[in-house]
Amino acid sequence: MEIIAFNGSPRKEWNTATLLKKALEGASSQGAQTELIHLYDLKYKGCISCFACKKKGGESYGKCVVKDALKPIFEKVETVDAVIFGSPVYLGTVTGQMQSFMERLVFPYLTYTDPPASLFPKKIHTGFIYTMGVTEEAMNEFGYKQRFATIERLLRIIFGSGETLLSFDTLQFEDYSKVVAPRFDPVQKLKRRKEIFPQDCQKAFEMGVRLAAKGKI
Repeated sequence: MEIIAFNGSPRKEWNTATLLKKALEGASSQGAQTELIHLYDLKYKGCISCFACKKKGGESYGKCVVKDALKPIFEKVETVDAVIFGSPVYLGTVTGQMQSFMERLVFPYLTYTDPPASLFPKKIHTGFIYTMGVTEEAMNEFGYKQRFATIERLLRIIFGSGETLLSFDTLQFEDYSKVVAPRFDPVQKLKRRKEIFPQDCQKAFEMGVRLAAKGKI
């Protein structure tokens, strides 16, 4: 059993990466082989709208025709039992790197039928971890949940299942005195980091356990 995780954050040792590593620890505890890939290490662009993946009888039907750093990644995704995505929230949605990755990964498998269907060769389990500097109240006010729900729906259509983990009010900076950010209370941020973030880590660990357990079935 193999589970792969994709970090859509430019940081390799901060909130999103930490939660992804915890999720993979949970999967490993169930005997899964795991791998973490940092998307910012790869050179690629988003969908170029060539529609080669939709051409009737085409060699690339259901596949992204672009040959870049993502080609071997997409081939690997078809061999694993579960995938975990992770991204901080930038301006109400995932990072640009994750958005471009999702465009290239999801769109070739998504059929232009009514209802939409999937060309992915099997059913696998997926999870998505979001980290954000805003509170849960602010997230609801700004309408982030609609975007998260859309992504989860796409993952369910393409891969067969999907679940979401949200980590709110995360610590953006190690030292708030060095940045102009009077909107945030650094004392409260540090307190939450010590008290709440460990709970989020446990939830991520449990996600990994669940996905690995489902992968065994």
